Amino acid sequence: PEADPEKIKRQLSERDLLVEDWGGDIISVPVSATKEDGIPALLENLQLLAEMAELKGNPDKLATGVVIEARLDKRRGPVATALIQTGTLKVGDHITIRDLRGRVKAMLNDQGSNIDSAGPSTPVEILGISGLPNAGDIFHVAPDEKTAKQMVLEHQQTLTYQSTKLEDAYTRIESGMTKYMNLIIKTDVQGSVDAVVNMLNSLSDEQSKIKIIRASAGGITENDVMLASASDAVIIGFNSELQPGASSLAIQEGIEIRNYKVIYDLTDDVAKALQGLLEPVFKDVVEGEASVREIFEIGRKGTIAGFYVNKGKITREATIHVIRNGEQIHEGSILSLKHFKNDVKEVANGNEGGVLVNGFNEFEDGDMLEAHRSEQVSKK
Repeated sequence: PEADPEKIKRQLSERDLLVEDWGGDIISVPVSATKEDGIPALLENLQLLAEMAELKGNPDKLATGVVIEARLDKRRGPVATALIQTGTLKVGDHITIRDLRGRVKAMLNDQGSNIDSAGPSTPVEILGISGLPNAGDIFHVAPDEKTAKQMVLEHQQTLTYQSTKLEDAYTRIESGMTKYMNLIIKTDVQGSVDAVVNMLNSLSDEQSKIKIIRASAGGITENDVMLASASDAVIIGFNSELQPGASSLAIQEGIEIRNYKVIYDLTDDVAKALQGLLEPVFKDVVEGEASVREIFEIGRKGTIAGFYVNKGKITREATIHVIRNGEQIHEGSILSLKHFKNDVKEVANGNEGGVLVNGFNEFEDGDMLEAHRSEQVSKK
């Protein structure tokens, strides 16, 4: 009863998406999951669009599809629900998803029954993947295990280039990875769009060119992030609100979002990026707090502080700040981190551990340990 189709159409129009009712070319079908209204009309329109766009899947090739969701089953391990887009997926196929791979051990259809193969447009649950993929990940079937390993290796080698940062623009252009600095511009009002675009275009020259993928008014949405991911772009906001879900998706996709309140700060940063002068921005993050409960002397190696994690976690890569009576008395890296007798990468909240801190042996019972790390942040 709270649904407001007209409000949705209005919001779509603000993003240059006009439905047929409003004079556009986008089909809209009102549906109700609770009343099961509109489902036949939705399916009919989907079929019509598929025929017009000649969307056809070839069942006689290695399968490709998209992950809809994934979960960890206590009994069966990682289970991915996927939709096959083309080809035929078979039990025993070698499958890769990003840096994950495996061999299809079993498949279940939408009724929960085991099946041996599935063709285009078929939703299936897949067992046998080495880990949990993300929703939206694309899976591919390799002809053999050797090829699957090579596909995963190639993906891992490209991970360092996936994160799109404004300060990397100069290096990427100079190295030939790209000819342009791709930007998506979002402003608070339509009147600001032209002003921002004109000022950015004035920064382009023969060596360093700016390519504006999209410029519009409104909040920064998940659609903007997906467009940035597809076009290898940085999102520049000018007094533009970050919509729910966009921030987490940007982190997942490795997309940088920069939001500015002063237009000259915006153009100054872009100009510096084109010249290779823009430095990344970092902030200090406290990721865990612990209290010292015991001290262990280990000879020449130093002193280990036995601690209990009160909040967050203590990780091996963290820098430890030793706090006594409310004042910091030392800051140093971790030389050793243990949980009981085992070397570990982290000790989580509510657990005990032992830590050897570089350059400090004068621990006292009751000292507080703060685990700090440096985190690169988007400019606000």
